[in-house]
Amino acid sequence: MQFIRSAELRPGLRIAKPIYNKDGVLLYERNSRLTIPAINSIRNFDLIGIYILEPAEPVPPFTREDLEFEQAQTVYLFKLKDLFEKIYKRQPLDKLEDLVDDIIKRYGSLTHRVNFNQNLRSAHDFMYKHATSVAILTAMIGQHIDMPEEDFKSLITAAVLYGFGYRFLSKNVMDKEEEFTEYDNKSKQAALEKGTSYLSMSTDPISFLPKAIRVVEYYILSSNPERKIEHPTEDVLLLAEILKVAVEFDMMTGMIMGHKPESEIVAMNSLRERTNEFNETIVHILAQCIHIIPTGASVDLNNGEKAVVLVENQKNYMEPVILRLRDNNIYDLSDPTVNRRIQIVDIMKTMDNRVEIDVDTIRHFKADKRIQEMTKRYKEQKEKAESAKK
Repeated sequence: MQFIRSAELRPGLRIAKPIYNKDGVLLYERNSRLTIPAINSIRNFDLIGIYILEPAEPVPPFTREDLEFEQAQTVYLFKLKDLFEKIYKRQPLDKLEDLVDDIIKRYGSLTHRVNFNQNLRSAHDFMYKHATSVAILTAMIGQHIDMPEEDFKSLITAAVLYGFGYRFLSKNVMDKEEEFTEYDNKSKQAALEKGTSYLSMSTDPISFLPKAIRVVEYYILSSNPERKIEHPTEDVLLLAEILKVAVEFDMMTGMIMGHKPESEIVAMNSLRERTNEFNETIVHILAQCIHIIPTGASVDLNNGEKAVVLVENQKNYMEPVILRLRDNNIYDLSDPTVNRRIQIVDIMKTMDNRVEIDVDTIRHFKADKRIQEMTKRYKEQKEKAESAKK
């Protein structure tokens, strides 16, 4: 798989990821070959480029949920473009409530972990894609926290709106491939603060909007050490802390042109270590919402070797059951005697930032009765241990 910019596309190339229009209608399926009309459509969508399959490369595995996730991201992107334009022109935000309700319906009631697949971003579409990802993350986190329905809507609204100020950050800064300088960071802060001034002018009669704006204002203004800001009420502080975790996770793992994204492992471990910055309970909840090290993932070990995850650990993502590829030995990393010697240091990713899943290995070992019995035994032992603790 390789990424090719829109200007360099040519007929005959095979598409690696589906392409949807603004209404979520599938235009081009994976493995479709590009035609001249298709290339023109892609360029008209202002896409900076797409992922293309190598000539003999098979179509990568995507679950139905993965495809629906891609579709939703596209739909939200176009809705956010329209919403942000209305904020800038100080027009009524008539579609805001529908957008918030849809995000909550899709991602605020999930009962299982999801693959949080990131998409490539440029300076042109960063703020829309970033807002989409942050809103989805906050919806997944928010459903695990007891809060009034109006507060839940305020949370998602704050996630959607907080990045509006990126509109005022210069393209030169957005396109930088090196780390931001102190001047760049001050420019970013100033742009986001300018965005809050636009939001505060809203007079839309949406019941949950005022609190959402207070959350955004507190989150952004409290990041400026030169500002003195009143301590917020407990409900606003909680929503701001959720927003902060979601923003940081997305910033670390998001695919920005010129920047190599961190893996979910690196991002989550960073959040867990920075207890003075991020609410530990919220970070823990985030780990329960998305797959960090899923079954089938290819991982790097601390001894320089590679392994495949056979059984995902639902309690501690860093301690799954793995198959070491060098000798086909199985290790349960939740066993302290094993964990002292072997730890996962990172997860292998594909070029489009998805977790690299070793389907063939998993398929082979699922059919192996010895492995089935062993993994079943591991699960039973863990369940007994958990019951004993209760």
